[in-house]
Amino acid sequence: SELPVVTLATAQQDWIEARVPVSGSLVARQEVQVHALVSGHEITSIEAEVGDRVEAGQVLARLSEDVLSAQLAQAEAEYQRAEAGVSQAESQIASTQASLTQAVSALERTRSLRQSGNASQAVLDQAVATEASARAAAASASDGLGVARAAVAQADAARRIARLNLDHARITAPVGGLVVARTARLGAIPGGGGEPLFTLIAGGEVELEAGVIETALSQLKPGDAAEIEVAGLGRVEGKLRLAPAAVDPVTRLGPARIALDPDPRLRTGLFASGWIITDRRQAVTVPASAVLADATGERVQVVKDGRIETREVRSGLIWQGWREILEGVASGETVVARAGAFFRSGDQVRAANQDWMMEVIIDSPILVVVIDDSIPPIVVPLWGTPRLTRWRTLGAPSRSRIQ
Repeated sequence: SELPVVTLATAQQDWIEARVPVSGSLVARQEVQVHALVSGHEITSIEAEVGDRVEAGQVLARLSEDVLSAQLAQAEAEYQRAEAGVSQAESQIASTQASLTQAVSALERTRSLRQSGNASQAVLDQAVATEASARAAAASASDGLGVARAAVAQADAARRIARLNLDHARITAPVGGLVVARTARLGAIPGGGGEPLFTLIAGGEVELEAGVIETALSQLKPGDAAEIEVAGLGRVEGKLRLAPAAVDPVTRLGPARIALDPDPRLRTGLFASGWIITDRRQAVTVPASAVLADATGERVQVVKDGRIETREVRSGLIWQGWREILEGVASGETVVARAGAFFRSGDQVRAANQDWMMEVIIDSPILVVVIDDSIPPIVVPLWGTPRLTRWRTLGAPSRSRIQ
């Protein structure tokens, strides 16, 4: 009787990848809000617009300086008066010290006169009181110098605050980056709180904030490569910067941050989706349909000299329709690609005719696939950006395709 016809495939050593799907929106890696540090002063000029790239310290807007300049002048005058107070206190100390020295000398003379009987007790008592009064005045003058010096420190602090306030009339960028929002308006008087006058993206760095399904979180590690498709822009490479630290109990997704390669076209808010590549390695692969699985385990139908040999295997990743074989099949061996469950060890089979070709032609915005001269070509519209991947036909050499 005629032997059953089967589709065969050759186990091949090839690259395989493990990927985790992600989707989300582009966000600023670090958003910086710029507020007015002094309130109650009118905005007199605006020197940056949305979309501008600015450097750290660059002026974004200016406030009216009239009141602030007057406050600085007042603070300068107060400082000078405080310094004059220190000089006055020092002079007072010198005066009281001289009076104290004179009182001490007079007391010593009076005591000598009293001992010789040439001065009365009342005169001595008066000299003692004068000396004590002079000593107290000297102590008071010394304390007055401390008060004067404290007044100088206070005036200096007030002067520095006035200078800072005047400097803050120039609203500057705290970091270099991209201006993405502006609420500042000419003539407006900003307050101490409320919405920021400008919003920047530090360094202009935009990244993807994506949701990752909870069952895939254990596979992720910072630094994993990512391939992201951004709406309207196409493919952008990136790397996982922050793996999810928690899972939303409602969506069952963990938020991840993917750093994207610099691209001036990236904008916050754009939708993006793609893959995080968690593993990439070379392995022996067979068509995924060639691996049979049931309660007893996994197996593959290997064909040698036209006969079936059922072989237990241990499989791994699935990549583009091909399954990784960790144990059981070697590269170069022939396996039954489909319907292997209908055969048992020892069955004789005949290979199906697989001698055909496929040609892929890109002619934007269409994709033309020519299988054979006898078959009309297949025309497929290209709605997205094509990218080069790997594909293999059963029984034919490895080729490239546009997907």
